[in-house]
Amino acid sequence: MSALYQSLLLFGLNALDAQLTLFWVRANLATEGNGLMARLLEMGDAPFLGFKLFVGAFAALILYRCYSLPLARHGLKAVLGIYLALMFVHAATGLSALGFDGPETAIGFLSNLPNAALALFS
Repeated sequence: MSALYQSLLLFGLNALDAQLTLFWVRANLATEGNGLMARLLEMGDAPFLGFKLFVGAFAALILYRCYSLPLARHGLKAVLGIYLALMFVHAATGLSALGFDGPETAIGFLSNLPNAALALFS
């Protein structure tokens, strides 16, 4: 996958995350987990969306321009992985909003895995 494609994908996922967050929060189905972004969201949709898109575009641009550096290549892959995982959280939120309880059970199970793994070693 080329650096340009990865950077555009990062920006696209960032924009989709922003739009889905606005939808879930305004529908009273979720809250914003990031304190800074929650404050911006309290100020209105435009400040939240503007800041979110600015930060996403800036990060994508910097990672694209510095792609020749190993840190930027690995960072871009890591951030894409985080955003893909976040898309699963958005999907689970949507399924929960539709009345399915399976996503909540799966997320609860996955969130308890680290504690269960640590309990094995203690």
